[in-house]
Amino acid sequence: MTQANNPLHGFTLEQIVTSLVSHFGWPGLANQIDINCFKQDPSVKSSLKFLRKTPWARQKVEDLFVAQKLYQQR
Repeated sequence: MTQANNPLHGFTLEQIVTSLVSHFGWPGLANQIDINCFKQDPSVKSSLKFLRKTPWARQKVEDLFVAQKLYQQR
C-alpha cells in the first residue's frame, strides 16, 4: 500500500487520540470503544501507553478515527 492511499499517513497516535477525545470526550470515546484506558482515570499518556502495547485496541482506535474523518468530509 502506498502512503497516498493510507488515511492515517501523517498522523501520530497521539494526534489520533487527542482528536477523538476532542470530538467525543472521554465518556463518549469509552462508549464507542469499550476499553478501560478510556473509562477509568483516562489520560492521553496512559491511553498511548496501553494502545502501543495492544494491537487490537490500537486498530479499533485507528478505525474510529478514519470513520470520523470520512464522516466529516461529507
